Amino acid sequence: MEAQSKQLHIALLVVLLMALAVSAWQPYERMTWALEVFPIVIALPVMLWTYKKFPLTDLLYCGIFLHALVLILGGTYTYARVPLGFSLQEWFELSRNPYDKIGHFFQGLVPALIAREILLRQQIVQGKKMLNFIVVSIVLAISASYELIEWAAALMLGQGADEFLGTQGDPWDTQSDMFFALLGAISALLIFAPWQDAQLRRMAERQKR
Repeated sequence: MEAQSKQLHIALLVVLLMALAVSAWQPYERMTWALEVFPIVIALPVMLWTYKKFPLTDLLYCGIFLHALVLILGGTYTYARVPLGFSLQEWFELSRNPYDKIGHFFQGLVPALIAREILLRQQIVQGKKMLNFIVVSIVLAISASYELIEWAAALMLGQGADEFLGTQGDPWDTQSDMFFALLGAISALLIFAPWQDAQLRRMAERQKR
């Protein structure tokens, strides 16, 4: 692995750990914070463990880093109270804080790149159309699973789940969440796939040396 990439990865890790530590200091609601950052707590050790055997592209590490920051910010304030969301609400004259939709967009964008990278490197899928179909299907499955987790949290925690759900009284929140995840997946395939392919080619060339 190139020294420049290693430096980038170390910098991303340090900033992420600092952001996680700061967010843990005084979050708006401790349980909500724990639920929102839980995916980071699971994913980070897995990535560290597989770093040498199965390193990811720089694009994917950066995407995961940004997604983690979105989760951390949402966990710190709760999604319905993130200041950036209020600014967006005012700029676009929306009826609610839309920050959670940014989270669900990344919930489609980043898993799409992860699924695509694994499928390509393991040579699991042949053909671009089938690859795109499977990637989008995986993203929608993840999004649906997350909505089921939110439902389970609502049943177990009762009123305590309101901050985690962040529906803000929107009866179509679940459907719009999945739609934004779909938009994220499509954006990954249309915008970032060529960039990812280029990095995968360079990674394959380095491994042959």
